[in-house]
Amino acid sequence: MKSVLTPLDFLARSAWVYRDRVAVVDGERRFTYAELNERVHRQASALRAIGVQPGDRVAVLAPNSAAALEAHFGVPMAGAVLVMLNTRLQAAELAWILNHCEARVVIADPQLAPALPQAVHVISDYEGWLATGEFPARGMPEPEEDGFIAINYTSGTTGVPKGVMYTHRGAYLNALGEVVEHGLNSSSVYLWTLPMFHCNGWCFPWAVTAAGARHVCLRQVDPQRMVELIRAEGVTHLCGAPVVVSTLTQYCAAQGIRFESGLKIVTAGAPPPPAVIRAAEEMGASLAHAYGLTETYGPHTICAWHPEWDALPAAERAQLRARQGVAYTVAGTDLRVVDGEMRDVPADGQTMGEVVMRGNNVMLGYYKNPQATEEAFRGGWFHSGDLAVMHADGYIEVRDRKKDIVISGGENISSIEVEKVLAEHPAVLEAAVVAAPDEKWGEVPKAYIGLKPGQTATAEELIEFCRARLAHFKCPKQVEFGVLPRTVTGKVRKNELRGRG
Repeated sequence: MKSVLTPLDFLARSAWVYRDRVAVVDGERRFTYAELNERVHRQASALRAIGVQPGDRVAVLAPNSAAALEAHFGVPMAGAVLVMLNTRLQAAELAWILNHCEARVVIADPQLAPALPQAVHVISDYEGWLATGEFPARGMPEPEEDGFIAINYTSGTTGVPKGVMYTHRGAYLNALGEVVEHGLNSSSVYLWTLPMFHCNGWCFPWAVTAAGARHVCLRQVDPQRMVELIRAEGVTHLCGAPVVVSTLTQYCAAQGIRFESGLKIVTAGAPPPPAVIRAAEEMGASLAHAYGLTETYGPHTICAWHPEWDALPAAERAQLRARQGVAYTVAGTDLRVVDGEMRDVPADGQTMGEVVMRGNNVMLGYYKNPQATEEAFRGGWFHSGDLAVMHADGYIEVRDRKKDIVISGGENISSIEVEKVLAEHPAVLEAAVVAAPDEKWGEVPKAYIGLKPGQTATAEELIEFCRARLAHFKCPKQVEFGVLPRTVTGKVRKNELRGRG
C-alpha cells in the first residue's frame, strides 16, 4: 500500500531526525523542531475544538512569523484548507476573499485584525489560544493526496482575484523541487524575505522544513535588518522579487557590504534585468532565476546553470541568468512555447509564443470558478498568458505578458526587452514600458522611470540611450519619471500606467 504524499510528513520526519535543532527564529523567540511540532499539533487540536471540520477554510492574516509558518502544517493537519491572506490588502478586499472562500475562522496578527469584517471568527490572541490545544493532537483526519491543501488568491493587475487550489501532492512535490533546485539541507538557514502569503511562500515553508533547515522570520523587508540577520544567523538562502533583490543590493553597495560566506538568492515574480543580476554578484551572492505563477505553486522553471558558463564574462553570465530556463526536475519536460494552434514555436530565440505547462505542480483549478478553469486548461495544458521564445538549447526566455506587448505599426515590441536596456542606464533604478496611443503607429512604447537616489536623467537622454542599443522602432517615444505603482505582491501595475495615457 502506497503512502500519501503530503507536506505533513516533512514536519513529522524533521521533528524526529532534527528534534533538538533550531527550526524557527522569530524575533527573540527560538523553537526547536520538537517544539515546532508540538505547537503545530496544538494548533490543529485547537482548530478542531472550535468546530473546524475537514474541508473547512481557515484563513491567516499575519506577517512572516511563527504563527504563519505553523499554519502551513496545523491547518492541513486538522483537515482544513489554508487561505493565506495578503497583509497589504484593504478591508473591502479582505472581506471579498473571506466571503468567496467562506472562511470558518481567521488567525490574525493583533495589528492586522482590525481590518477584518466583524462577521468572521477572528483569533488574535494566538499564543493564548494555542495553549488550549492538545499535544499530541488526537483524532486528526487522514489527508487525501489529491485533496486540496490551500487556496491562494491571485493578486493580478486587473479584475477580481481568483482562488487557486493546491493539493497535498502538488505542495509535497513542489517543495521537494525547491530542495533539489536550491540545495537546501539541514545546515541551511532561510531568511523569510518573501511573504508567506505569496503562493504559500513558493512552497518554502514546506521545503525548508523538509530539509531540517532553519526558518528566520522577518516581518517586513528592511535592508538593514536583512543584513543584520544574514550575518547574525548565518543565512544561506533567501527569496524575493527583483525589487527585493535590488533593494538589498542598493543598500549593500552604498554601505560597502559584501557577503563572503556564500548567499543564495532565488528571484522570480518578474524577469530580473541583467543589471540587477550583476549587482547581486558584486554583493557576493549567487542568484538563481526561477519563473512561475500562482497557478504553478510558485516557481515552475529554473535557469539551470552549466559549470562551463562560469568562465564567461560577467555581462554574458547575466544575460544567461536572465532567461527563465527549463522546468524544475519534479516537473519533467511538460513545458512548451506554442502558437495559437498549440504548435511548438521554432527554437530560434526569436519567435514568440505562449508558455504552457502541465503536471503535478500545476493547480487543481480555480475555486468556485469552473469557467475560468476550463479556459485556463484549454487543449489540456495550463495557459500562462506569458509570451516567450524558445532558445536552441531548450531554455525559454519570457518576453512579455500577452496584454503587455506593444504593437506599433504592426510590429510586436517586447516591453521587457526595452525595460532591460533602460535598466542598464546608471541613473535608472526601475523601468516599466507600456503601450501609449499614437495617431500614426496605433501605439508606441512609453517608459515610466524611477531614478536611483541622487541621480538625474532626462527623457531625451534615456531615449538616445535606447536608440544606441535597440532598433529605433522599439525605443520609447515618451518618458515619464516617478515612483512606479505596484500590486501588493510587488508587480508593477501596468494597467494603471496604461490608463494614464
